[in-house]
Amino acid sequence: MNVSGILVVVPAEHVSSSIDSLGRLNGVEVHHCDRKTGRIIVTQEAETIQAEVDGLKRIKALPHVILAEMVYHCFEEDSELSDNVPPGLDEHEGLSNVPSLLDR
Repeated sequence: MNVSGILVVVPAEHVSSSIDSLGRLNGVEVHHCDRKTGRIIVTQEAETIQAEVDGLKRIKALPHVILAEMVYHCFEEDSELSDNVPPGLDEHEGLSNVPSLLDR
């Protein structure tokens, strides 16, 4: 499961309709808005990273959206990523060891 925090900015006069539109998107929940500045904070849950990116694109495509940027991202095990972790970066090898890739 992937969870992302997204800042959405819309014109102040369209905050209410934008909140309604965001609330209809699967996996999206509105948590806060500043009606004066048109800033809306949402979280989005998605099964994969690709679904998360696609969800962000859906938000950006909504009417009146000036800006939608992911400002936080958290994911559980995702085979899409964990199968491609470079040697030395695997968390099971110990966090105190600096991989040679980064030790320059």
